[in-house]
Amino acid sequence: MTAQGILNQFSSENLRPSAVQVDVGPLGGNNILGTLTGGVRVDYGFVAPKVRVLLGLSYFHADLSSGARRRFADRLRSVVRDPTGDDTIDLGPITWSDVTADLDLQYMLPQGHAVTAYLGVGLGAHVRHGSGPAIDGTFVQDALNSVTAGLNGTLGVEVGAGRWRLTFDSRGVLSSGLSTVSLRTGAMYRWAGGRARR
Repeated sequence: MTAQGILNQFSSENLRPSAVQVDVGPLGGNNILGTLTGGVRVDYGFVAPKVRVLLGLSYFHADLSSGARRRFADRLRSVVRDPTGDDTIDLGPITWSDVTADLDLQYMLPQGHAVTAYLGVGLGAHVRHGSGPAIDGTFVQDALNSVTAGLNGTLGVEVGAGRWRLTFDSRGVLSSGLSTVSLRTGAMYRWAGGRARR
């Protein structure tokens, strides 16, 4: 199939909200301790055969890992004058929150009447905020506060043939400063006229 033939399969005429999903599950990352994440997603219909569009919003709030706090302390130590070398730096507890808006394209793989697997890729915008008694108002907090882009990958399954579906998926996110993996369980409601697969 030519590239032009593949592009001809994409169309915006079927794009309309058809379902809403709420999910929650554990999340881990390279600079944070494990926590829970939750989100809401809107199935926006099919942009090509078996390719649906999902718009999502998710949130987590986690403690910064000891390794990340140690790196911040080392940076502070490198810019602080300490002739005797006996000063100590205690950053105390630091938390990092992330609000993410993302757009995913998911390729649907029907496994039967009531089960559909899917593979997805997407892009996300991350708004992050760091806080802690010792860092509020400092350059350490400024370094943790950021708006950045991320690349998403999903693998999951939808179970159910009616308007209500159960969803189970794993999601990986690559982004500047923090990459995460999460396992989520959710419920999806598909209203009249919404189609689970095309």
